[in-house]
Amino acid sequence: MKILGIDPGLQRTGFAVVECDGLRLRYVASGVISTLEAPRGELPLRLKLIFDGVGEVVQRYAPDAASVEIVFVNVNPQSTLLLGQARGAALAALVAGGLPVAEYTALQMKKAVVGHGLATKAQIQSMVARLLALPREPGRDAADALGLAITHAHAAGAFAAIARASPLARKSHAQYKRGRTY
Repeated sequence: MKILGIDPGLQRTGFAVVECDGLRLRYVASGVISTLEAPRGELPLRLKLIFDGVGEVVQRYAPDAASVEIVFVNVNPQSTLLLGQARGAALAALVAGGLPVAEYTALQMKKAVVGHGLATKAQIQSMVARLLALPREPGRDAADALGLAITHAHAAGAFAAIARASPLARKSHAQYKRGRTY
């Protein structure tokens, strides 16, 4: 199974593809989708670059699933909103490409890859390089994307086993008219 990891960012969106065969992981590709060439005030253009870039990665590597980092709330709400829009552009491209998408927090990814949730970027880079037997450490954005792909590779099996054991069903008693839930 090929897993695409996405670390969303408005200026630099990291991507990584990892192949998973049981417990064995193999590096396929990683990189960054940059929007730095777009003028700073051109948010719609930056979002289009992210959408197109993620779409191109999906077409080129044909992953089976994707994992995306969940946005955390910054001290600056404007930064959080901008990051959320970048994340939305990436998610839209993944869904348009027909991929199932899993979402993980940075804390979950750090725990899965390094072993503790307070890991630094350097620790993530080092551990990802070890886990995938890379010749050198990847860049920060690519390392986070690789970490998200690795996290999903480890968690996907557990999620599939839970789904097989007890299929989740939507609760009809918790619905309002027209399908809204509370």
